[in-house]
Amino acid sequence: MTCEDARLLMHAYLDDELDAAQSVRMATHLQDCAACAARYGAYARLHKVLAQPGLYHRAPDALRERWSPAQPAAQAALPVPPRLRRAPLAYAMAAGFAGALLLTSPAWITALQRGGADNNPVVAEAISSHIRSLQAQHLMDVVSTDQHTVKPWFEGKLDFSPRVKDLASEGFPLIGGRLDAIDGRSVAALIYKRHLHVINLYQWPADSAVTAQPEVQRHGYTVIRWTAEGMRYVAISDVSAGDLKQFVLAFQNDAGIPAANPSR
Repeated sequence: MTCEDARLLMHAYLDDELDAAQSVRMATHLQDCAACAARYGAYARLHKVLAQPGLYHRAPDALRERWSPAQPAAQAALPVPPRLRRAPLAYAMAAGFAGALLLTSPAWITALQRGGADNNPVVAEAISSHIRSLQAQHLMDVVSTDQHTVKPWFEGKLDFSPRVKDLASEGFPLIGGRLDAIDGRSVAALIYKRHLHVINLYQWPADSAVTAQPEVQRHGYTVIRWTAEGMRYVAISDVSAGDLKQFVLAFQNDAGIPAANPSR
């Protein structure tokens, strides 16, 4: 788990909203990272202070009486304020806003990881990582369209050298990269664009037992996984499945990797 992941999940961990696996990863990270442990300690102290009963005061009787509901008979005689007739629209707007918040919240990300995404934790982690990357200032650690700038940036940060290719001529320009975590280890994330859409390509050394997997579509995203020459790849985006297949084939061909069917 990276410090960036820990910051995103810290409040959920404090409120005991993470599943068992994520809780263990968070606890391990807090033991190893003094900066995140200090941040968590500050949050925990603030959480404890805000929970003190002394911070809550009973409203004066005069104020409570003023805002208490009217008697049924008197209430029936009152005219209905115009704003009450607009309540359904207000509720609808509030529900839409709440739904938008839910889609970017750590709780929703955790729900993805608990299952449903092809019952494969790598798929779930890739989707949640992709969603996190689309939040402000989370997409890239290095910003560049030059593969000879992006590739050297990873040196010394990973125990392997990622394959970095610029596919602008194929309609998938490289725009940068970042460090991320998938399947319990640090991985390289390359970021490409397809018009206004973002494509995340994760890669890390493959387990010899890993085999090619079919494409998966969940929550509006397409995930394509494959292995080649000792490396494991996961591509994910909200582009059409056809466009993502085209991207995968372009990367395989340009990288000199034997082409494999990424969907079957």
